[in-house]
Amino acid sequence: MAFMTKVEYEAYVKDHASSVVNAEDIAHIKIALQPLIGVQFHILSIPKEILLAFEPSQIGTIIGTLMDACIPQLSKITESNTFDTVGLYKNEGILGEREGYPDYLHTSGKRLELKLLFVDNPNVKMKKPPTPREPSARLTGKVTFKNIQADKDLLLVIAYALMENRAKPDFFSPTIIDFDVFPIYECILARDRRMYASHGGWFGQFETPTILSKQGKRKMNLCQPVDYSSYGRKENEGKDLNEDTNFGKLKRIPYGPLQEYIKPAHFTVFFEK
Repeated sequence: MAFMTKVEYEAYVKDHASSVVNAEDIAHIKIALQPLIGVQFHILSIPKEILLAFEPSQIGTIIGTLMDACIPQLSKITESNTFDTVGLYKNEGILGEREGYPDYLHTSGKRLELKLLFVDNPNVKMKKPPTPREPSARLTGKVTFKNIQADKDLLLVIAYALMENRAKPDFFSPTIIDFDVFPIYECILARDRRMYASHGGWFGQFETPTILSKQGKRKMNLCQPVDYSSYGRKENEGKDLNEDTNFGKLKRIPYGPLQEYIKPAHFTVFFEK
């Protein structure tokens, strides 16, 4: 499996260029999905006192894992059948495939890949970490120019937070507070170009994303040639490139509209009393 150079990557992108979903279609999708805001996931209700023992990132991991596993049946774990009434229905291709693509189809003909963004509710008392944790949501290497349809595919980022359960006072449940929609094409193009700008790149036909290892960075700093013939999975393998285990994290995708949306400051208004 050979390394795909930056020149080869850009040539592939040029040869497979396609029109992306336009702003009007995105606006229609957002109107259709508006009823999702405020939906609570009652499958998980956490007593206020217990939350004091957890960091936000720990709760985010628990909830994210639960939501991720339940993606094919989200309507069955919410307080209503909202997911079935906004035109979303699961893509049958994901059954049995945890990393299948895309997650949802929409009655408009668009296809949506869902990413869940945990937002820390400042009004909920929890253990505070010594340093801020990076959100784990990511657009993984399973989503590439090989399997997207640029004129149909969208990234649906659903922001959720722990809010007081409307049916159980002093219990908190994951609650959708906001969402936004972005063209998948623009997101993966920004994601991949960032990787190449950092002297990494794809191995094979979009098979494995790689970054410079510590050894590779030293060589680069010393103006020595980097070996792009193979990659490792761990630093101790002595390769100049390693598989990028943080590839596609939303915070690391330099697509302007996405970065503006996921900034913590964007969500403060949702918690004002």
